Amino acid sequence: MTKSVLHDGLSSDLVSPPGAQEAKDRLTVALDFPSAAEALKLVDRLEGACQWLKVGMELYYAAGNGLVEALRGRGYSVFLDLKLHDIPNTVAGAVRSVTRAGAGLLTVHAGGGAAMMRAAAEAANVPGGPRLLAVTVLTSMDAEELAGVGVAASPGNQVLLLARLAKAAGIDGMVCSAGEVEALRKVMGPETMLVVPGIRPVGSDIGDQRRVATPEVAIARGASMLVVGRPITKAADPGAAARAILKEIGRVVATTD
Repeated sequence: MTKSVLHDGLSSDLVSPPGAQEAKDRLTVALDFPSAAEALKLVDRLEGACQWLKVGMELYYAAGNGLVEALRGRGYSVFLDLKLHDIPNTVAGAVRSVTRAGAGLLTVHAGGGAAMMRAAAEAANVPGGPRLLAVTVLTSMDAEELAGVGVAASPGNQVLLLARLAKAAGIDGMVCSAGEVEALRKVMGPETMLVVPGIRPVGSDIGDQRRVATPEVAIARGASMLVVGRPITKAADPGAAARAILKEIGRVVATTD
């Protein structure tokens, strides 16, 4: 496979099922902290074990684009997980604002509809703009939770519906659970980036996640990138925990080369 480099160091190999791409580029560590100081302290302890760092709403609202720029200054690529969901004009404006900081990935909610996602895709389609990922069904939601908000479809069927909508709107990839990634890979094809949170190594506490999988299982099913938070950030040695997950990823990648 010929490798081309996309936004912020993201290799095009990441949009394909596991292959030659280094395991390090398939792992994102979620910086779920309330302040930049705490996040940067954790980053120091990672000792460069990963390339991608995810900044979610709690941290971004506290630290803003300055933290994104600081992380990029340390050589990391930034996945900005803001799950944008508003009227099309507002979301397009938000995409333009965060583009200035240089984030490589940015999430929008597929539930915002086709017009909103098209506006986001148009705003991101500039030099240095982020690749957009559509959040389909949160990994904390199961069938009972969906029914509670009026969605009769199963999580898997709802994910497929929203994923097709997002792809037609020009979104680059999807955020989904490991339970849906195999079906999505078949439907979306090899070019779509599939990012899987809810990753828990064997023996880890699943916390508030409902639809989880081990790193090996998620990659084997076709995930492009894994998002891991507490199993790394709450570990006694975050760098060692990250490297252990990289070994799991690497075992799958090596068997598919």
